[in-house]
Parts: sequence; structure tokens; C-alpha cells
Amino acid sequence: MEMITKPIQLNCLTIKNRLVMPPMATAKSAPGGLVNQELRDYYRERALYSRVGLIITEHSYINIQGKAGEHQLSMASDNVVETMRTLTDTIHKTDVKLMAQINHAGSRAASDNTGCEPVGPSGILHPNGGKNAPEMPRELTREEIRRITEDFAQAARRAKEAGFDGVEIHSAHGYLLNQFYSPLTNKRSDEYGADTMENRTRFHVEVIRAVRAMVGHDYPVAIRLGGCDYREGGSTVEDCAEACGIFEKEGVDLLDITGGLFGYTRPGHTEPGYFKEMSGAVKKAVKIPVLVTGGVKTMEAAEELLREGFADMVGVGRAIFQDPGWADVRSSGIEF
Repeated sequence: MEMITKPIQLNCLTIKNRLVMPPMATAKSAPGGLVNQELRDYYRERALYSRVGLIITEHSYINIQGKAGEHQLSMASDNVVETMRTLTDTIHKTDVKLMAQINHAGSRAASDNTGCEPVGPSGILHPNGGKNAPEMPRELTREEIRRITEDFAQAARRAKEAGFDGVEIHSAHGYLLNQFYSPLTNKRSDEYGADTMENRTRFHVEVIRAVRAMVGHDYPVAIRLGGCDYREGGSTVEDCAEACGIFEKEGVDLLDITGGLFGYTRPGHTEPGYFKEMSGAVKKAVKIPVLVTGGVKTMEAAEELLREGFADMVGVGRAIFQDPGWADVRSSGIEF
């Protein structure tokens, strides 16, 4: 049997195969970040024709301060639960599992979009530049960190109430938790500073614990980590493996490995699984399932990454985003 067709267990949840549609922003939501028919149709089509066992929905903001962009989905208030349930009900009819990704954009949230002053671990501009960091952020206080931690927990509660099969905490692509993890954006001198991995991941650990306390021990919790910045002075592959070991000890069920402050690409690399050096290092450091994304466009490439031990699950992003019928099982020879 091909590796990709084997079921996998995430906590108490069984996923029918190892193929994942990772979170990709569509900016299709209705006003207020609500689910609409266009979004339901978009996800339903990909659940039906992409051969995935799991869809992780695009990031939803946990409070207005952390909203990344216009028409982003919201998980910030209880009024979203009803429309979110229309999405989960739609996808569950296709026999595909669904996880919600929750996020705070930190210094990548612009005041003209949120009406709030941008914040981050430190008062420095986001190095990704351009429209993603138009303003100088203010350094978060400890009390504000505690409030954001609670907002993550409340967002996870709403995801569970809306019928999602699990929740993913976003710490990648230069958003808030990723900013605390990276030495390039974290210049704090307190217990949340970048001097040790324990401190760099302290905010993450507090969020994981708060989310777990809110949703219970039998509900799948994942974390998406932008493990390496691929820039001098930034986070490294070794950092990624060390951080993931901490997350495993805190009871995370799935480690979703991708790029750091500078996004979902890797300079000079376009080959399938271009983050596999990170996911492979994490696989050697932990026992829980590891998901890798990046440049995978065919079933054969996904199968090879699994067979060679770089991951337990493979995310196919842009290929599915562009074409929900990308998976031609007749040409791949893989039977689902």
C-alpha cells in the first residue's frame, strides 16, 4: 500500500489519508469575517476533488487588533460560530476532516485595517517590509500577552463549537507568535526574549496550555511553525527541532512545518518539499506526526516525501488552490 493512502491518527481523530490542504488565504469572507456561500463552495469543491483527508482552513483572526487583512475570516466573537458551522457541515458531508487555523498578525496588522495600533514583541519594523509592515509596532506588555493568550483560547472554543475537528495555532509566515520565536523581531529583555529557546517559545507554550484547557485533552491541537528564517541572525533548522520538542511535551498533536518571517517560500528553492530539511530534523526529534508543505505539485512527489521519512503528512497548497482537480489518480497510479 502506498504511504499516502494510509490513515493517520491525530489524538482521537482518524484522518483517512496523509494528504492535506494547508491554510491559504482567499479573502473571500463576508463583512465581519463571516462565512458565505462563496467560501463554502470553494472548500466543498476542494474537499470533493482534491483527494485530501484533511483541510486546514485559512487563518482566522482572534481579535480585531490581530486582523491581517480585509475579508479575512474571523474567530473573534461568538457570532461567527453559526456561520462557521455551515462550513463544517458542508465539508463533513464529503468525508474530509477540517481544522481551523487561528492567528494574531502582530506587527503585520495595519492600523488602517484594524483601527488599532500595531503591536509586536518589540518596537521594530517587520523585516518583511512593504505593505505588510507599514508602521512601527509598539512592544506588547505582559498583561497584553495574557489577554491575547485568552483570545487564542476563546477562538479555539468557538472553533470546537462550530464543529471543526481540531484547531491549529499559527506561528509562521511572520505573524505574532512567529515574531516572538524569531531573533530578528524579538529584542525583548524579559522572560519572553530571544536569549533562550524556553523564552522564545514561552508565549507559544502559554497559548498551547490555554487552548488545551479550553478544548479538552481529546481534541486535536496543531501548531504551524515557521521554523527557519533563512536569513543571517534569524531562526535556524536546529531551532525548529528544539522548539518542536517543547511543543510535543506540551501536548501538541501535529507539527506543521513551513517558512518563517519571510513567508511560505525558500530563497533559491522550488523543488518538491523544499522545507524537508526542517521537517526531517523535526521527525528525528519528536514522536508525534509532522506535516510538511512547500512546492509539492504531484501525488508522486508527496509519496516520495513520506517514503523517505521527511514527514508523516504532506500539504499540497498552490496546486490545490489553483485547481481542485489537480489529483489525477489515473496518471499517478495511486488508488484512494
